[in-house]
Amino acid sequence: MKIFLDANILISVINKEFPLFTYSSRVVSLTGNPRFLVYTSPLSLAIAYYFAEKKHGNTIARNKISLLIHHFNITSIAEKTIIAVDKNKKIHDFEDGLQYYSALEVGCTCIITEDKNGFYYSEIEVLSARKFMEKYIL
Repeated sequence: MKIFLDANILISVINKEFPLFTYSSRVVSLTGNPRFLVYTSPLSLAIAYYFAEKKHGNTIARNKISLLIHHFNITSIAEKTIIAVDKNKKIHDFEDGLQYYSALEVGCTCIITEDKNGFYYSEIEVLSARKFMEKYIL
């Protein structure tokens, strides 16, 4: 199963934000599980870095992002992704649209986010980290 992790999942792991960390860290650990291909986008990594740097400083933030980069599959945000977001008039949050279309382009069947409402237009499953764990792991 191909799953996509939104920036807020990465942020909660990097910054150990409780209570979300309990579930988000378990989802991130699925990178070692052969049942799952775990994806994120360059945009999610950039957003996660921004919040990690604010909390931990540049050096620690870079180290944390480096660890993630080596464990995730990374989508791309190409011109066609941007055009798809622009053409979809249902999308009001451009950043969420970029995440959504980058996940679609690699064939993800589920987006894991703590902002389910941001993906109201999604044609693929959107779950919180907790709901994902309950449905597919526990």
